[in-house]
Amino acid sequence: MNLSNNKTKKKIIKISVSLVCIVVVLISCCAFYLGDYYHADMESIEAFSASYSVRQETIGNGTIVLDPGNAKSGLIFYPGGKVEYTTYLPLMQSLASEGILCVLVKMPFNLAVLDINAADGIQNLYPEIESWYIAGHSLGGSMAAYYLADNTDSFDGLILLGSYSTQDLSATSLKVLSVYGSEDAVMNMEKYKECESNLPDDFTQIIIDGGCHAYFGMYGQQKGDGTPKITNEEQIHRTVQAISDHVLQ
Repeated sequence: MNLSNNKTKKKIIKISVSLVCIVVVLISCCAFYLGDYYHADMESIEAFSASYSVRQETIGNGTIVLDPGNAKSGLIFYPGGKVEYTTYLPLMQSLASEGILCVLVKMPFNLAVLDINAADGIQNLYPEIESWYIAGHSLGGSMAAYYLADNTDSFDGLILLGSYSTQDLSATSLKVLSVYGSEDAVMNMEKYKECESNLPDDFTQIIIDGGCHAYFGMYGQQKGDGTPKITNEEQIHRTVQAISDHVLQ
């Protein structure tokens, strides 16, 4: 009887140890995955930002607001997946200099999918803004569209950068702008084409000749991306022109 009990206890201990090991491995893999992301190229960002003097403040959990003063249009921006959100500061600064209030949202572990509702409450902080747009790059764009699907009455439009909407927004009156680079090799073009039907018929599409997937931010080259034929700065400037024309017209 004692031998049987001892065998059972040993079996339970072995199973428990195995489960603990599995949990440790899973946690380690998860920590490695979340900790492996594209970092902001601060040297390039600082050089680019030197010519801009837009007022900048941090609110909430690190979300950055760039306020040009007396803005009537606002834009909430969701960063790309596993990309440090500060990489989009040059884009936001340039847009703010055009007169658009820009809100750059910080996402948990650099994944917008972990906080799709991050835009909640932001608009209430700026009652003077008359028109609001939500935008995002790559995964951030898809999550922005996902959020927008439940909040269409609160926004005037959607801006997708190297991204697409898996949510059906085709019956809305939203002003939608889709921008991507001709050399983008990261975005799934087959999926992009498939999801075009989710957008209003009059959506605007702009393809930046020579642009790539990564150059909407400043974080260097992205794995699997195409070779850009224009500079990072040039792609940002062209993107700003496209967005400001869309938002301010």
